[in-house]
Amino acid sequence: MRSAKSESVRKWGLRIHLVFYVLANLAQVVVWQIYDRDHFFWPMWSIVFWGIGLVFHFWGLYSPPRSKVDQ
Repeated sequence: MRSAKSESVRKWGLRIHLVFYVLANLAQVVVWQIYDRDHFFWPMWSIVFWGIGLVFHFWGLYSPPRSKVDQ
């Protein structure tokens, strides 16, 4: 059973994760745009793979709890 406080902390953790995801990837895109525009879009790797981790974080927070029968 999850407590209300731990649920709130988990939601804040997801929000912080999302903020850092957006800021870090935005910074990488800006650096790519300024210095390396004519070459391969290398920030894609960070956006895609960190995005997968973010999806799993979201899924772990908002997926319904498994029942005892499923375990």
